[in-house]
Amino acid sequence: MRILLFTGKGGVGKSTLAAAVACASAEAGRRTLVMSTDAAHSLADALDAPSGSDPVEVAPLLWLQHVDAQRRFEQSWGDVQRYLLDVMDVAGVDPVAAEELTVLPGAEEVLALLEVRAQARSGEWDVIVVDCAPTAETLRLLALPEALGWYVDRVLPVERRVVRALKPVLSRAAGVPMPGDPVFDAVQRLHAELDDARAVLTGPGASVRLVLTPESVVLAEARRAYTHLSLFGYAVDAAVVNRVFPVDGADEWRTTWVAAQRRVLADAADSFAGLDLRTSVYRAVEPVGRAELLALARDVYGDADPLAGAGGAPVMSVREGAGGRVLALPVPLAAQDDVRLARRGDELVVSVASYRRLLTLPPGLARHRVAGARVRDGELQVRFLAPDPRPDRPDRQETT
Repeated sequence: MRILLFTGKGGVGKSTLAAAVACASAEAGRRTLVMSTDAAHSLADALDAPSGSDPVEVAPLLWLQHVDAQRRFEQSWGDVQRYLLDVMDVAGVDPVAAEELTVLPGAEEVLALLEVRAQARSGEWDVIVVDCAPTAETLRLLALPEALGWYVDRVLPVERRVVRALKPVLSRAAGVPMPGDPVFDAVQRLHAELDDARAVLTGPGASVRLVLTPESVVLAEARRAYTHLSLFGYAVDAAVVNRVFPVDGADEWRTTWVAAQRRVLADAADSFAGLDLRTSVYRAVEPVGRAELLALARDVYGDADPLAGAGGAPVMSVREGAGGRVLALPVPLAAQDDVRLARRGDELVVSVASYRRLLTLPPGLARHRVAGARVRDGELQVRFLAPDPRPDRPDRQETT
């Protein structure tokens, strides 16, 4: 199965391009679902078709879905919310306010991700095309499974044991209900579902496609997205530069724009070297409806398959180097000064700008010492030396 996610800065046309690829996929005879994790839900407008919370067939072999976040929320977060409502009731919080306060931050995007997973595991589709939220929300969303995994693996078991041991005392002393097994089970279930969603979206048939317009500010955000998606292990297979002014017949005003766009296109070619870089000209009319979207897909991809390009996600690797082992993590387009590194026990904390990834070191490196790090050829390369045999040498290490 092929899964293709479209993301980019708000307003660059990612919904339209996602819809165009979905139409082309269905036209080629594949059972295709196009769905949105973007609260704006522009897909139905682009397809000029009705939508629903369940997949709705809008053309032969093409289904459209806008996720019902409330229904998914009740399924995945209901037990936790009921416990939090009980706590707030004891504290005297207004019921309406309590209902709002117990909604999981970013719930709509998170639950849409779970719906992508559910549809991928259903076996009903040959292709799933996902219109993602704007770049920043997408990055936070795709980083969530790993972040929640750290909490569930390291913190939740301790909390559960403490609550079990002290629940009778704490309940009498504080007058507040303590969380029971259903609450902890709900958190663990959510983690398992998100972890499986990550496995689906980093699998060999899944990739991300960046959409941008030929503007320097938009290109800068797309570059950062490429770096951060690679940091978290998601494959980026292509970039599409949308709304490029045609060169022919340009008046004086448009000639200025053409020249400016040409410079940005040259920078984009350098930035995304190795990716399939496509352009989409600024069309005379807005591409709405299946016929216009199919024409758009043909203009962008020509005779090539719009779904081509899926490959293995960038992964952390360990290789032998001079004087020790080298752990390599893809961080394309990142500069040396953009990356910070910290060692905490058997974990490596990698920060690129405002995004941070916690990596549990492979067993072969957990007791090795960090000897140095550098960014080269699009990789963060961390060099490890064998542990010092001296007994007074500490195992824990902090480095930046």
